[in-house]
Amino acid sequence: MRRYGLYAAVAVPPIALAIIGTTHPEHLTMASALYWRNLHVITLPIFPLLGFAPWLIVRFRHSLALNWVAGILGFAFAVFYTGLDVLAGIGAGGLKVDGMGMATTTVFGLGDDLGRIGAIALIAATVLAGIVAITLAGVFAIPGAVLVVAGAICLWRDHIFFPIGVLGQVLLAVGWVVLIVALRRRGRTATAAQ
Repeated sequence: MRRYGLYAAVAVPPIALAIIGTTHPEHLTMASALYWRNLHVITLPIFPLLGFAPWLIVRFRHSLALNWVAGILGFAFAVFYTGLDVLAGIGAGGLKVDGMGMATTTVFGLGDDLGRIGAIALIAATVLAGIVAITLAGVFAIPGAVLVVAGAICLWRDHIFFPIGVLGQVLLAVGWVVLIVALRRRGRTATAAQ
């Protein structure tokens, strides 16, 4: 049961975001403003969970220093990307709903700046997790490492907008599962060798 919980912890948040992303309006307009705002309220507790997966992978290494680095990067992602969600999602949508669309440029700019910091932290965390997984599981971890880094880059470039942002979330979900499978395979091989 614990094994399935680990898979769910890394795969469910990006899959949920991918599903939600398929309905994300491409542009904020008066017609889309209410849904735009509400969509970002829904995603508010989901986005920070993306920063948890790299830490779970790095924990396989049993290195306190690397665990801290992964944890800090995940925390930075959660904090700064939430800033993007609040400002450019909830705030801009709310302003547009209230007929104050001229103020959205300011909150979009602030949100984008914060989101960029968060996305870079997530990219760094996925690179760290990928390196750790490859050092532990060898070539079996390479596909997962490539997928999670690509997924994080897609998030940085296209948030969860369809199609690239949605694809990025799917890449994260699949990549994390592939990394866990590779690490568990390594664990079984090491146990058998003993």
